[in-house]
Amino acid sequence: MKGLLRLVGCLLLAAVALELFFVTRIAAMAVVAPQSTAFQRSEAWQIAIHQGSKGAWRQEWVPYAQISDNLKRAVIASEDADFIDHNGVEWEAIERARQRNAKAEELAARRAARAMARGKPVRPVQLRGGSTITQQLAKNLLLSGERTLLRKGQELVLATLLEVLLDKRRILEIYLNNVEWGEGVFGAEAASQYYFRKPASRLGAAEAARLAVMLPSPKFFERRVGSSYLSGRASTIVARMPAAELP
Repeated sequence: MKGLLRLVGCLLLAAVALELFFVTRIAAMAVVAPQSTAFQRSEAWQIAIHQGSKGAWRQEWVPYAQISDNLKRAVIASEDADFIDHNGVEWEAIERARQRNAKAEELAARRAARAMARGKPVRPVQLRGGSTITQQLAKNLLLSGERTLLRKGQELVLATLLEVLLDKRRILEIYLNNVEWGEGVFGAEAASQYYFRKPASRLGAAEAARLAVMLPSPKFFERRVGSSYLSGRASTIVARMPAAELP
């Protein structure tokens, strides 16, 4: 019994130490830009394994003022329209995403049964999240990409900490400088140079909207920059951009 209690105590101590580490890291980000994120380190490792020294890596931190307001508005309009108003987590959006995913999984199961009966390959189900920009930043900065309830719970805690310790402007600045826009392409400046051969400060509304639309699946759209879906969705985002409030 004593051994069990000791083990539980050690686990609790480790959990508290981990949370204190997260608090310290996030608090430091108020004045110090993060050198890399957990997601970037994972991607760098994958690139090194598959491409070796030939793998390209593009990233350059630029201050908030040097990122076009067009891109800020486009990302907010596309990813998180209520960014200014929420406290890091939108519970209603999470519930809507859960309901959509449940229906998608049910439909995918029926399609899979028909495909298997015909000897055809089974397509994986596409699940959608209800994450805010703050949640996405929390996940990319400090967590793994696994889909578990424990990781999701930690993401919600970290999103709350980000909102408590940093202001909205800093959260958006860190997000835009670290989010993925293609294989080995991270941050607004690298994306702007890679796709449009210009600095992030000079992005027009249409260009910014195209980058914003890429965010849910950047590697997919990197190979389909001329797709009709990308163009159509970008036009929708351009129309929404004037209503996007900036921090």
